[in-house]
Amino acid sequence: MEQPVIYALDFDGVICDSAIETGIAGWKAATHIWDDMTTPLPTPERVEQFRSVRPIIETGYEAILVMRLLFNGDSVNAILADFPNKKQQLLMQYRLSSANLKQLFGAVRDQWIKESPDEWVNMNPLFSGIAEKLQRLSTQGVWYIITTKQERFVSEILSANHISLAKSRIFGLDRKMSKEEVLTALQQQHQQQRLYFVEDRLPTLLKVLQNDRLQQIKLFFADWGYNTDEDKLEAARHPLSTIALENFLA
Repeated sequence: MEQPVIYALDFDGVICDSAIETGIAGWKAATHIWDDMTTPLPTPERVEQFRSVRPIIETGYEAILVMRLLFNGDSVNAILADFPNKKQQLLMQYRLSSANLKQLFGAVRDQWIKESPDEWVNMNPLFSGIAEKLQRLSTQGVWYIITTKQERFVSEILSANHISLAKSRIFGLDRKMSKEEVLTALQQQHQQQRLYFVEDRLPTLLKVLQNDRLQQIKLFFADWGYNTDEDKLEAARHPLSTIALENFLA
Protein backbone atom coordinates (compact mmCIF):
# COMPACT_ATOMS: atom_id res chain seq x y z
CA MET A 1 0.00 0.00 0.00
CA GLU A 2 1.32 3.42 -0.90
CA GLN A 3 1.87 5.99 1.79
CA PRO A 4 -0.97 8.56 1.63
CA VAL A 5 1.34 11.43 2.65
CA ILE A 6 4.81 12.17 1.26
CA TYR A 7 7.06 14.22 3.56
CA ALA A 8 9.56 16.66 2.08
CA LEU A 9 11.78 17.98 4.86
CA ASP A 10 14.29 20.78 5.05
CA PHE A 11 17.51 19.68 6.77
CA ASP A 12 19.26 22.46 8.73
CA GLY A 13 16.82 23.81 11.29
CA VAL A 14 14.28 21.02 10.85
CA ILE A 15 16.28 17.79 11.15
CA CYS A 16 19.74 18.98 12.18
CA ASP A 17 20.79 21.66 14.68
CA SER A 18 23.85 22.64 12.68
CA ALA A 19 24.29 26.25 13.79
CA ILE A 20 27.49 25.69 15.78
CA GLU A 21 29.14 23.63 13.02
CA THR A 22 28.09 26.07 10.32
CA GLY A 23 29.47 28.99 12.30
CA ILE A 24 32.81 27.30 12.98
CA ALA A 25 33.11 26.17 9.34
CA GLY A 26 32.31 29.73 8.25
CA TRP A 27 35.07 31.08 10.50
CA LYS A 28 37.59 28.47 9.33
CA ALA A 29 36.82 29.36 5.70
CA ALA A 30 37.03 33.09 6.41
CA THR A 31 40.59 32.68 7.74
CA HIS A 32 41.60 31.54 4.25
CA ILE A 33 40.43 34.91 2.86
CA TRP A 34 41.27 37.46 5.56
CA ASP A 35 44.73 37.39 7.18
CA ASP A 36 43.60 39.46 10.16
CA MET A 37 41.31 36.64 11.35
CA THR A 38 44.24 34.88 12.99
CA THR A 39 42.64 32.48 15.49
CA PRO A 40 41.76 29.02 14.12
CA LEU A 41 38.38 28.99 15.90
CA PRO A 42 35.84 31.66 16.82
CA THR A 43 35.24 32.49 20.47
CA PRO A 44 32.18 30.95 22.17
CA GLU A 45 30.67 34.45 22.28
CA ARG A 46 31.11 34.80 18.51
CA VAL A 47 29.44 31.42 17.98
CA GLU A 48 26.46 32.52 20.07
CA GLN A 49 26.22 35.72 18.00
CA PHE A 50 26.27 33.56 14.89
CA ARG A 51 23.43 31.40 16.21
CA SER A 52 21.36 34.57 16.68
CA VAL A 53 22.05 35.60 13.08
CA ARG A 54 21.54 32.08 11.65
CA PRO A 55 17.91 32.69 10.55
CA ILE A 56 19.01 35.00 7.72
CA ILE A 57 21.38 32.43 6.19
CA GLU A 58 19.91 30.59 3.22
CA THR A 59 23.00 28.76 1.93
CA GLY A 60 25.94 27.59 4.05
CA TYR A 61 28.65 29.65 2.37
CA GLU A 62 26.97 32.83 3.65
CA ALA A 63 28.33 31.85 7.08
CA ILE A 64 31.73 33.02 5.84
CA LEU A 65 30.35 36.50 5.24
CA VAL A 66 28.38 36.59 8.49
CA MET A 67 31.49 35.69 10.46
CA ARG A 68 33.41 38.44 8.69
CA LEU A 69 30.71 40.97 9.52
CA LEU A 70 30.73 39.91 13.17
CA PHE A 71 34.53 40.14 13.21
CA ASN A 72 34.25 43.65 11.77
CA GLY A 73 32.03 44.66 14.66
CA ASP A 74 28.58 44.56 13.05
CA SER A 75 25.91 43.85 15.63
CA VAL A 76 23.48 40.94 15.43
CA ASN A 77 20.57 43.32 14.92
CA ALA A 78 22.37 45.23 12.16
CA ILE A 79 23.11 42.03 10.26
CA LEU A 80 19.57 40.71 10.66
CA ALA A 81 18.17 44.02 9.43
CA ASP A 82 20.31 44.45 6.32
CA PHE A 83 22.13 41.24 5.41
CA PRO A 84 21.45 41.28 1.63
CA ASN A 85 23.11 44.70 1.25
CA LYS A 86 25.96 43.88 3.64
CA LYS A 87 26.56 40.64 1.75
CA GLN A 88 26.78 42.42 -1.60
CA GLN A 89 29.13 45.04 -0.20
CA LEU A 90 31.54 42.37 1.06
CA LEU A 91 31.42 40.47 -2.24
CA MET A 92 32.20 43.63 -4.18
CA GLN A 93 34.80 45.03 -1.76
CA TYR A 94 36.89 41.85 -1.75
CA ARG A 95 36.03 40.72 -5.29
CA LEU A 96 34.49 37.48 -4.06
CA SER A 97 31.98 35.30 -5.89
CA SER A 98 29.31 33.09 -4.39
CA ALA A 99 30.56 30.18 -6.54
CA ASN A 100 34.09 30.44 -5.12
CA LEU A 101 32.80 30.83 -1.58
CA LYS A 102 30.62 27.71 -1.97
CA GLN A 103 33.67 25.78 -3.18
CA LEU A 104 35.79 27.04 -0.27
CA PHE A 105 33.09 26.27 2.28
CA GLY A 106 32.71 22.71 0.98
CA ALA A 107 36.48 22.17 0.94
CA VAL A 108 36.84 23.38 4.54
CA ARG A 109 34.07 21.02 5.65
CA ASP A 110 35.67 18.11 3.77
CA GLN A 111 39.00 18.78 5.48
CA TRP A 112 37.32 18.96 8.89
CA ILE A 113 35.54 15.64 8.27
CA LYS A 114 38.78 14.05 7.09
CA GLU A 115 40.77 15.21 10.12
CA SER A 116 38.12 14.88 12.88
CA PRO A 117 35.05 12.97 11.64
CA ASP A 118 33.60 12.30 15.10
CA GLU A 119 34.01 15.92 16.16
CA TRP A 120 32.32 17.13 12.98
CA VAL A 121 29.33 14.81 13.43
CA ASN A 122 29.00 15.81 17.10
CA MET A 123 28.79 19.46 16.01
CA ASN A 124 25.75 18.50 13.88
CA PRO A 125 23.31 16.94 16.38
CA LEU A 126 19.82 16.04 15.31
CA PHE A 127 17.01 17.75 17.18
CA SER A 128 15.67 15.61 20.03
CA GLY A 129 13.43 12.81 18.77
CA ILE A 130 14.12 13.45 15.09
CA ALA A 131 16.17 10.29 14.49
CA GLU A 132 13.32 8.10 15.74
CA LYS A 133 10.80 10.06 13.65
CA LEU A 134 12.84 9.59 10.47
CA GLN A 135 13.33 5.89 11.17
CA ARG A 136 9.53 5.54 11.47
CA LEU A 137 9.03 7.44 8.21
CA SER A 138 11.46 5.06 6.50
CA THR A 139 9.38 2.05 7.54
CA GLN A 140 6.13 3.71 6.40
CA GLY A 141 7.10 4.75 2.89
CA VAL A 142 8.82 7.46 0.86
CA TRP A 143 10.23 10.72 2.21
CA TYR A 144 12.64 13.34 0.88
CA ILE A 145 15.09 15.98 2.04
CA ILE A 146 15.14 19.35 0.26
CA THR A 147 18.06 21.47 1.39
CA THR A 148 20.62 24.04 0.32
CA LYS A 149 23.33 21.91 1.98
CA GLN A 150 25.67 19.83 -0.17
CA GLU A 151 24.25 16.32 -0.39
CA ARG A 152 27.36 14.46 0.79
CA PHE A 153 27.23 16.28 4.12
CA VAL A 154 23.57 15.35 4.60
CA SER A 155 24.40 11.70 3.88
CA GLU A 156 27.30 11.76 6.37
CA ILE A 157 25.09 13.07 9.18
CA LEU A 158 22.18 10.71 8.45
CA SER A 159 24.51 7.72 8.28
CA ALA A 160 26.14 8.66 11.61
CA ASN A 161 22.65 8.63 13.15
CA HIS A 162 21.74 5.25 11.62
CA ILE A 163 19.18 6.72 9.21
CA SER A 164 19.04 5.22 5.75
CA LEU A 165 17.90 7.42 2.86
CA ALA A 166 18.70 6.81 -0.80
CA LYS A 167 20.85 9.53 -2.34
CA SER A 168 18.18 9.98 -5.01
CA ARG A 169 15.84 11.29 -2.30
CA ILE A 170 18.24 14.00 -1.10
CA PHE A 171 17.84 17.19 -3.11
CA GLY A 172 20.70 19.47 -2.13
CA LEU A 173 22.91 22.23 -3.42
CA ASP A 174 24.44 19.83 -5.97
CA ARG A 175 21.20 19.69 -7.99
CA LYS A 176 21.22 23.41 -8.75
CA MET A 177 17.44 23.47 -8.31
CA SER A 178 15.39 25.85 -6.20
CA LYS A 179 13.18 24.32 -3.53
CA GLU A 180 10.17 25.34 -5.61
CA GLU A 181 11.57 23.43 -8.60
CA VAL A 182 12.15 20.35 -6.45
CA LEU A 183 8.64 20.51 -5.02
CA THR A 184 7.20 20.88 -8.53
CA ALA A 185 9.05 17.74 -9.63
CA LEU A 186 7.96 15.78 -6.55
CA GLN A 187 4.36 16.89 -7.01
CA GLN A 188 4.41 15.56 -10.56
CA GLN A 189 5.99 12.31 -9.39
CA HIS A 190 3.43 11.75 -6.62
CA GLN A 191 0.22 12.98 -8.20
CA GLN A 192 -1.97 10.58 -6.22
CA GLN A 193 -0.51 11.50 -2.85
CA ARG A 194 -0.49 14.53 -0.58
CA LEU A 195 2.82 16.32 -0.24
CA TYR A 196 3.78 17.87 3.12
CA PHE A 197 6.69 20.33 3.12
CA VAL A 198 8.31 21.15 6.49
CA GLU A 199 10.62 24.17 6.47
CA ASP A 200 11.94 26.58 9.10
CA ARG A 201 12.72 29.54 6.81
CA LEU A 202 9.66 31.73 6.36
CA PRO A 203 10.90 33.42 3.13
CA THR A 204 11.18 29.98 1.51
CA LEU A 205 7.64 29.05 2.52
CA LEU A 206 6.27 32.37 1.26
CA LYS A 207 7.84 31.75 -2.15
CA VAL A 208 6.14 28.36 -2.32
CA LEU A 209 2.89 29.90 -1.15
CA GLN A 210 2.99 32.43 -3.99
CA ASN A 211 3.59 29.75 -6.63
CA ASP A 212 0.27 28.89 -8.27
CA ARG A 213 1.52 25.46 -9.32
CA LEU A 214 2.20 24.42 -5.72
CA GLN A 215 -1.12 25.27 -4.11
CA GLN A 216 -1.89 21.62 -3.32
CA ILE A 217 1.15 21.20 -1.08
CA LYS A 218 0.52 21.52 2.64
CA LEU A 219 3.12 23.84 4.16
CA PHE A 220 4.43 23.54 7.70
CA PHE A 221 6.47 26.28 9.41
CA ALA A 222 8.86 24.57 11.85
CA ASP A 223 8.98 26.89 14.84
CA TRP A 224 11.90 25.03 16.49
CA GLY A 225 14.27 25.95 13.67
CA TYR A 226 16.22 29.01 12.61
CA ASN A 227 13.58 31.71 12.65
CA THR A 228 12.94 34.85 14.66
CA ASP A 229 10.03 35.98 16.83
CA GLU A 230 9.10 38.34 13.99
CA ASP A 231 9.01 35.38 11.60
CA LYS A 232 6.64 33.54 13.90
CA LEU A 233 4.28 36.51 14.06
CA GLU A 234 4.43 36.97 10.28
CA ALA A 235 3.80 33.26 9.66
CA ALA A 236 0.52 33.51 11.56
CA ARG A 237 -0.72 36.02 8.96
CA HIS A 238 -0.42 33.49 6.13
CA PRO A 239 -2.14 30.19 5.31
CA LEU A 240 0.70 28.15 6.81
CA SER A 241 0.53 25.55 9.56
CA THR A 242 2.97 26.51 12.30
CA ILE A 243 4.12 23.31 13.97
CA ALA A 244 6.07 22.69 17.17
CA LEU A 245 8.66 19.93 17.42
CA GLU A 246 6.56 17.77 19.75
CA ASN A 247 3.65 17.91 17.31
CA PHE A 248 5.86 17.02 14.35
CA LEU A 249 7.27 14.05 16.25
CA ALA A 250 3.74 12.87 17.07
